[in-house]
Amino acid sequence: MINPIERITQNRIIQLFTKQLGYTYYGNWEERPNNSNVEQTYLKVFLHKQGYAEALVNKAIAEVAQLANSSSGNLYERNKKMYNLLRYGVKARPELGEQFDTVFPIDWQNWEKNDFAIAEEVTLNNTEHSRRPDIVLYINGIAIGILELKRGTVDIAESIRQNISNQQGKFSEWFFTTTQVVLAGNNTQGLRYGTIETPEKYYLSWKEDEQENTDYKLDKYLQKLCSKERLLDLIYNGVIFDAGVKKLPRPHQYFCLKEAQDFVKRREGGIIWHTQGSGKSLMMVMLGKWILENIPNSRIAIMTDRTELDDQIERVFNDVGETDIAKAKSGKELMMYLQSSRPRLICSLIHKFGSKGETDYDTFIKELKDNPIQTQGDIFVFVDECHRSQGGKLNEIMKAALHNAVFIGFTGTPLLKQDAKTSQQVFGRYIHTYKFNEAVVDGVVKDLMYEGRSIEQNLTSQAKVDQWFEAKTAALNDFQKNEIKKKWGTMQNVLSSKSRMEKIVADILMDFSTKSRLKHETGNAILVASSIYEAAKYYALFLNTEFKNKCAVVTSYNPMARDVSIEDTGADTDTDKEFIYKIYTDLLKDVSPKGNKSKTETYESNVKEQFRKEPARMKLLIVVSKLLTGFDAPPCSYIYIDKKMQDHTLFQAICRVNRLDTDDKDYGYIVDYMELFGKVTDAIDVYTSELDSEGFTNEEVNIQLKDRIKAAADRLEVAMETVEAICENVDSPKNDLNYIRFFCGNTEIAEELKGNEYKRMALYKAIVEYIRAYTNMAADFENAGYDAKSILRFKTKLEDYLSVRELIRKASGETIDLKSFEADMRFLIDTYIRAEESEKITPFDDISLLELMETSMTDAIASMPASVRGNKEAVSEIMENNVRSKIVEDHLLDPKYFDKMSLLLQELIEARKREMIDYQEYLIRMAELTKMVNKGQQEDIPKALNSKAKVALYHLLEDEQLAMVCNEAVHYAKQDGFRENMMKQRKVKKAISDIVADDELASKVYQIIEIHKDEY
Repeated sequence: MINPIERITQNRIIQLFTKQLGYTYYGNWEERPNNSNVEQTYLKVFLHKQGYAEALVNKAIAEVAQLANSSSGNLYERNKKMYNLLRYGVKARPELGEQFDTVFPIDWQNWEKNDFAIAEEVTLNNTEHSRRPDIVLYINGIAIGILELKRGTVDIAESIRQNISNQQGKFSEWFFTTTQVVLAGNNTQGLRYGTIETPEKYYLSWKEDEQENTDYKLDKYLQKLCSKERLLDLIYNGVIFDAGVKKLPRPHQYFCLKEAQDFVKRREGGIIWHTQGSGKSLMMVMLGKWILENIPNSRIAIMTDRTELDDQIERVFNDVGETDIAKAKSGKELMMYLQSSRPRLICSLIHKFGSKGETDYDTFIKELKDNPIQTQGDIFVFVDECHRSQGGKLNEIMKAALHNAVFIGFTGTPLLKQDAKTSQQVFGRYIHTYKFNEAVVDGVVKDLMYEGRSIEQNLTSQAKVDQWFEAKTAALNDFQKNEIKKKWGTMQNVLSSKSRMEKIVADILMDFSTKSRLKHETGNAILVASSIYEAAKYYALFLNTEFKNKCAVVTSYNPMARDVSIEDTGADTDTDKEFIYKIYTDLLKDVSPKGNKSKTETYESNVKEQFRKEPARMKLLIVVSKLLTGFDAPPCSYIYIDKKMQDHTLFQAICRVNRLDTDDKDYGYIVDYMELFGKVTDAIDVYTSELDSEGFTNEEVNIQLKDRIKAAADRLEVAMETVEAICENVDSPKNDLNYIRFFCGNTEIAEELKGNEYKRMALYKAIVEYIRAYTNMAADFENAGYDAKSILRFKTKLEDYLSVRELIRKASGETIDLKSFEADMRFLIDTYIRAEESEKITPFDDISLLELMETSMTDAIASMPASVRGNKEAVSEIMENNVRSKIVEDHLLDPKYFDKMSLLLQELIEARKREMIDYQEYLIRMAELTKMVNKGQQEDIPKALNSKAKVALYHLLEDEQLAMVCNEAVHYAKQDGFRENMMKQRKVKKAISDIVADDELASKVYQIIEIHKDEY
């Protein structure tokens, strides 16, 4: 007997279906015998109404009913066959020898011609047990939806579990052969939806028109989801059978599909940004299916930039039944497919377009533009992870080869400024976005929990280190010694000390003993190392613990004998490459290659599978870059980061831990040994915020691109002029000898070499900037208006500059083969650096350093936390944040001056990030900038300007007399309380306008007056 409160809810929902949605009410079928998932009487009426002949009607009904009542195979297989019958029609012929005709049990193209109905309390009898769904949805007599309702005080999970148990063989599994949508709801929690065999955690909430709040959420979303046209569209275009799992689209996927359909219909490309873990690959499949079915002569080329992604995408399309598909194994084969009419779907690596090699890219592009390939059909190009692929020459090649194609980019990360400049040029504007915070709220992914851990390191004996270093490098000149120090004195090499790595290994082992999911062996972890060497070193350390045979290392390295053929330096020690080679050959010695895979590929495939399916037996994967990106990268519970990361790579990496899993997973945990807190929060902020380019029109995108190209061209011209200016004083003819004389002097006299060092350093920096500017511009020369002669000039200059740089470096002895020093320097670091136990740290907040930075940069750095002092990047970021805060704080007091300070700060940050200045020069310039910011005014301020307000007026007006006159006029015109009185304000503003004719400038003057309350 139905609960009285539930009866009230059920009556209301029946009224909603019949009165508001226009469904027919079949009745209460509690006592009705022989209820079926195919009510043949209703189906027959519909098919006759559609005009099918009696013989065809009977044969179609018989085939549908036979499958509906079949018990062969499992539910998934039967349901998939039924879906195909309903979607693609029943093939039948009236009599033997006659032509086959297709009978459609549902009219998908004309939703209004179908008969939508509901029945309640539908008793389903079997030999053992009976079940009675609350409401069943029918289309033309075929049961396509089931709704279980509970009263508001009973958790909606009860309804979901009721649906799940109904699908068991001992209850009513047979009835679900035709079911497409399974619904559960109550008055307090609203509505959840899934399909056959959907686990409880994957039942979804619909989300649309969130501002609407007039009805129960249950009623609201039944109206949205079960409106006749929407329901039919959802089933027809949204159902995916994916490798044994039937899936329906999440709301963001459905609405993205609708938006993308509009873009495709008008042949406009664009970018789909759906955050990591939200089903981007299935979005690609749904859109691909729709295009192939609805756009005449359409073909799809799916481009990825990694072999593993290429394999994964091909597999997903195969799993959903797309059989007319091929995988291009070479550039030639790809071109051949594109020029043929089949296959309709091609998978390929984007680098197949660049198979010509770097040296003749320009010729290759010109050939393609002059003789574009004659592709067959209407081509749509899907590019996966489009933020990674579309830089430099490759986008030019793609556009040249497929000049009539529509490009659609898919990314799990937003296009940051450096990516947007080329990605938007290829793809256009955003089609649809679904951000990280939206996915967390919707329960599509788990939220992230961050923990920073610091491991203090101390130098045990500076004197011994200096003594040992001098002994080992006695035969080297100053430059060569500095090169060794530069390489081995970096923070990264210090962080790779054996002592520190042992502490991290112990830390991770402790977590596996104490942290819930790790301790109970339901979750596992990924450790991100900074290099292949460090990954191998971590692996070697874990082999001496209980993790032996329960951890693996997965990197891009594949051991080849030639890797170490020139590594032997004659010493009885291993270089880094020799160490890596030994680790890999040892771990692969018992691996047998499978199929056409190498031993390394077989090993990786095995450990990834074990990591996914048996977390108790494969607890930890040690990686560098592999497995951090791509939709097939394995999820985990914890990620330990011991690598400098930022932007896309950082966000994709931390999203390894945010995937849904068993019910005991509450968060994805990030453990950070690199003090990346600011970068983690910045990345998440970017991935959850509105983007500047989200709402752009095509015209606005084009304007942006033109601005970007002009800036790139200006940068290149300036870079070339800089190098030319440095080389201007080289005697003619400008041959090798004269270049050496100018930049080195007499190379046999150490004093002359040292005396000319500043020239060489300036040359090296200028050439590096030219290389970067040229690379940035390489794909856009023609778009910037350069002719072939000008482009060749830039390219020739690049080759000339590189030749000059190499000449000068060799002549001055400023080159060194560092290989022979690797083992010695590694020994030095491992011997004399001692690491302390890890400790949890907090992010850097409110560290006031400005006064210290102005007086003593050394003292300022010494005042920072011990864990920060040795990290140049962390030190720099702290100083920059403090200076920036001061600028923001004081900006309104003197807008023009602090705008200038902000610009100087940004230029200094850019110079540091681009490595255009060394660290010492950076600290000097930062100290100077700090002094200027603290002082709040220029050096050459006239003495008459003896207050902050007068100085601000002078900065704005750039005229001492005008600033003084304005100041006096305001003092004369102002009355007490003028800031709160509109009439008094007008008098002050008029006094300013009488002196400053420009309205905009006068307004800025008033703003300065307004803010300086102590003076006016």
